[in-house]
Amino acid sequence: MITVYFDGKCGLCSKEIRYYQGIAPGEVFIWHDIATDPAPLDEFGVDQASALRWLHARDSAGNWHIGVAAFTLIWRHLPYWRWLAPVVELPVVLPIAQWGYNRFADYRFARLPHCQVFVEKP
Repeated sequence: MITVYFDGKCGLCSKEIRYYQGIAPGEVFIWHDIATDPAPLDEFGVDQASALRWLHARDSAGNWHIGVAAFTLIWRHLPYWRWLAPVVELPVVLPIAQWGYNRFADYRFARLPHCQVFVEKP
């Protein structure tokens, strides 16, 4: 089983995860909305702010995949998306994808009201 920890209060994130849930084969994924219930993260020492900022997933061996790596893990198990994971993981593509995802994640995190409780004020 692959466990996915996602921001269920983010409209874009929720829409994307609902799409994945709709096409995912049965018994492959466990989905946790950590915006409303961060408890599933407690046993792993992952803080809610990090999990809200970047998509987190754990594979069946217990390895963590964060950000782009979480997406490629998910895509490898979805019909229509399997082909994208190896393309994104190409040495020339991966650093660009990670850079773009991190910029987007920071932008999104800084603007969502439910994430502001984690932002340090000057």
